[in-house]
Amino acid sequence: MDDTTTLTGLAAMDTAFWITAGSILLLLVFSAFFSGSETALTAASRGKLRAQADKGSRGAERALQITEDNERLIGSVLLGNNLVNILATSLTTSLFTALFGDSGVAIATLVMTMLVLIFAEVLPKTYAITNAETAASKVSAPIAAVIAIFAPVVSLVRLLVRGVLRIFGVRTDPDSQILAVREEIAGALNLGHSEGVVEKEDRDRILGALDLGDRTVEEIMLHRSRIEMINGAAAPQEILAQCLQSSHTRLPVYEEDPENIVGILHAKDLFRATYKIATESETAGEALTGFKLSDVMMAPYFIPDTTSLDEQMRQFLHMRTHFALVVDEYGALQGLITLEDILEEIVGEITDEFDPATAEHTVRRSEDGAFLVDGAMTIRDLNRALDWSLPDEEANTIAGLVIHEAQMIPTVGQVFSFHGFRFEVTARKENRLTRLKIRPLVAA
Repeated sequence: MDDTTTLTGLAAMDTAFWITAGSILLLLVFSAFFSGSETALTAASRGKLRAQADKGSRGAERALQITEDNERLIGSVLLGNNLVNILATSLTTSLFTALFGDSGVAIATLVMTMLVLIFAEVLPKTYAITNAETAASKVSAPIAAVIAIFAPVVSLVRLLVRGVLRIFGVRTDPDSQILAVREEIAGALNLGHSEGVVEKEDRDRILGALDLGDRTVEEIMLHRSRIEMINGAAAPQEILAQCLQSSHTRLPVYEEDPENIVGILHAKDLFRATYKIATESETAGEALTGFKLSDVMMAPYFIPDTTSLDEQMRQFLHMRTHFALVVDEYGALQGLITLEDILEEIVGEITDEFDPATAEHTVRRSEDGAFLVDGAMTIRDLNRALDWSLPDEEANTIAGLVIHEAQMIPTVGQVFSFHGFRFEVTARKENRLTRLKIRPLVAA
């Protein structure tokens, strides 16, 4: 009778051992699933998932829906992962205590640490991060179910966490993303360029297109001091000669004061009108007597200097015009902008055989290794040309940056050092800095 009872007890203990061991292994599988799912869903590119979803992948579509609320996703996955890990550790401690006595706690801690680290953390996360989109699509269905099950608990946890953070003065935005799309694209492009995968020209074009919404026409417009204009009171022969000598096809027309723009003259309209008059006149002297500038010029198109480049490009395309005059909040003329100016922010400088050969948009290297730059060159163009990162928040041009930092209008020969560069004024015309010599400072 005693032998039978002993055998029954051993059989029950043996059965309990294998059930406990099997439960621990199953819990480790769940732990690996939660760890891999968290890594896959947070590391997967939403752009690639969208491309797969557009091709008909339901898993990718679910993954996109899940990752819209990262806080809820991570909360649910971490809750499930901690539950299975704590339960697995408790069962292992109980099992090893029964087998080895008091020393079983230390043995269980060592064994579970190794098992969780290798099989429930490193292995699944390594696979997930190397196959992020594929893994995210596969786990999206069970993770969606987990999120639905744990939703009430996760909501309470979120309220508790936000309440604690609010005590310390930290406020969270429930609708914010971990990374903005633009910042993610810009970061990927810069990383690709640093690794030699993305060419500098390709990076600059894409970033230029992304920046159009954040930049205004004031930053790239041609300043009013450099605008070529036509005096509306001039003789027809003078107007025709000026248009023939100009490198521009559109010229603003003013009356009395250059600030008073009354129209825009297109060279093609002028030539068409003068040709008609010339063919209808009997003598060359009478050819331009009947010419009226008001008959051929177009109405001026004014825009505020705070208009974004993205919006202005859409307006140009919608209105089927390429030329606009920029005014400030008081209606005073500030400059002009064309569609070509906006396109140059994307593709770089556009020149043709009629553009004047100036050094404004070029950077020359001097014998001492410094760079000679025109003061009117924009900071953005210089950064793109030399792959620098000079700030352009306070000024648009290189000369403007030097004046802003120096808090004065420097004289020729003055030298300043800021933002990791040495600036020397080499030429000045009235109050304008026309030429600068720039050299990166070498750290000691």
